[in-house]
Amino acid sequence: MPTAFDRRHPLYPPRLGARLAPGGGCQFRVWASKAKQVELVLSGSEPRHVEMHSEADGYWTVFVPEAQAGQRYSFRLDGGAERPDPASQFQPDGVHQPSAIVDQRFDWADSNWSGRTCHDLVIYELHIGTFSPSGTFEGVIPYLDELAETGITAIEIMPVAQFPGSRNWGYDGVSLFAPQNSYGGPYGLKRLVDACHQRGLAVILDVVFNHPGPEGNYLGEFAHYFSSRYQTPWGDALNFDGKRSDEVRRFFIENALMWYCDYHIDGLRLDAVHAIFDQSARPFLQELADVTAETAQLQNRHLLLIAESNLNAPRLVQPKAVGGYGLDAQWVDDFHHALHVTLTGEQSGYYADYSGVADLVKSVRDGYVFSGQPSKYRGRRHGASEPQLDPRQIVIAAQNHDQTGNRCFGERLSQLVDFESLKLAAGLVCLTPYMPLLFMGEEYGETAPFQYFVSHSDAHLVESVRRGRKRDFAHFEWQHEPPDPQSEQTFAASRLNHELKQQEPHSQLRELYRTLLKLRRECPALQVRRRDQIDVLDWSESGCFGLRYRATETETLILFNTQQTAASVKLDRVSYPLTCVINSADTCWNGPGDIEVAKTLERSRRVTLPIPPRAFQVYTSRQV
Repeated sequence: MPTAFDRRHPLYPPRLGARLAPGGGCQFRVWASKAKQVELVLSGSEPRHVEMHSEADGYWTVFVPEAQAGQRYSFRLDGGAERPDPASQFQPDGVHQPSAIVDQRFDWADSNWSGRTCHDLVIYELHIGTFSPSGTFEGVIPYLDELAETGITAIEIMPVAQFPGSRNWGYDGVSLFAPQNSYGGPYGLKRLVDACHQRGLAVILDVVFNHPGPEGNYLGEFAHYFSSRYQTPWGDALNFDGKRSDEVRRFFIENALMWYCDYHIDGLRLDAVHAIFDQSARPFLQELADVTAETAQLQNRHLLLIAESNLNAPRLVQPKAVGGYGLDAQWVDDFHHALHVTLTGEQSGYYADYSGVADLVKSVRDGYVFSGQPSKYRGRRHGASEPQLDPRQIVIAAQNHDQTGNRCFGERLSQLVDFESLKLAAGLVCLTPYMPLLFMGEEYGETAPFQYFVSHSDAHLVESVRRGRKRDFAHFEWQHEPPDPQSEQTFAASRLNHELKQQEPHSQLRELYRTLLKLRRECPALQVRRRDQIDVLDWSESGCFGLRYRATETETLILFNTQQTAASVKLDRVSYPLTCVINSADTCWNGPGDIEVAKTLERSRRVTLPIPPRAFQVYTSRQV
């Protein structure tokens, strides 16, 4: 049935790929600016070759009246090999085989869904292939109720664009319009999104607009998608600002609109935007933000753009009026790195830049640790300062796919620190003012690793991947041989064990996350957004710090002790009578419970409070 989501941006009607016509037949269009002749090849017992017609700007098109959904097809450029459609909506037989026509009609049940804002988001990042036993889109659906009950408000799906084989993180996708066949294809993804919306869960999709994968990447044969002006770790950069770049930008904007309109996706997480090179007056990211905002207005719902960036650049989320790109939020690694060093003591690789709790306090106070000072790891100054950013424009995490999977053995935090430290990390992620992201299984202390895995068919590429992994670890103090990325066992070892949720102490950790997220959602003081309503109390010389949230006639005080021994802190004042609603060291949270903490705080000028080792306490003037 049609819904409001069918309203597309008027300046970007669907142009690329195979589009079924309302009265029957299919329009095929491909950007092939390098070709002098293009043939459409319709697969079957007797393949049919149809000559395509040249249009302006390097496009080729043809209408086939008898073509139907499910028909396999490919393109032949200048009499060469047959290639799948760069804008294929489904690759049922993999990245090297013909594409399939998709009927995008779907009986959606989310017509009343309007999405979520950054202020509402508690993000749960998951990988489709390892989250459930089936490793499919629909395999996620049975777990959605418990995620919503825990306090999750959005799932963030790691990339699902068709990649080689059936095992991959998703960042090797090459058919960027085609949901992975082994995950369940287009209809499986739609069923998952619809199920999420019925439970109040937004869906953010991780997309890779900075590079295609190495196997099955035929873009360069078709058109001027790449530019040798810039280099990335994956080779020539995508052409976002050179000659013929308008059509490259069109390709990716049409891709974003497809996810918004055909799949009802609520937001995109843009992978590694620092590898999108663009010196144009109106950068691609700014154009994409404009198109997203206009589409959201047309559809009367919230659509979000969240950038992953290692630049610590405020301009990504600043408004266009002040020279920013206007994105909604950005991943910032500083919080994770400072917390990781604080909890584990590791200081090799990029962790060498972080000293521990002092940097953690700076991250909590400012959003960034590096805001223009020298970085030893980078060998230059790093970041820029912008104290006016809304804290909900910054995504923080104690774990994510990168920081877990890019360890030699993919160890989660649960394998590196004790249980009290896991609870402390939970308190820091859920109760600081930023946008929290949990990595799948984090909420109950999953013990399975999340390792790097691929299933390439090219033996030389597989060997290159193996060498690359070893090279990436050279900056760290990991001397062991990493698991083989190509091995199916590496993939299998990374699957979640959902049975742990029912066992101690995993069940207590899960309940703690539920309690913390309920507190975040319902406590009035934790709803404040302005930085002048949030005080960061710094006792970092003793391993401690605190947060004081102030709203009208209410206050919440949170105290953190990051060291392995008990500590005490002195408060200059207590403005309201406060009650301790959470002490992570209590026996109810499987803590030692051997240090008595204050149950209530009366209004006073000065008070000394004990904090157990690796623990946090929450005091509020209003019971939750």
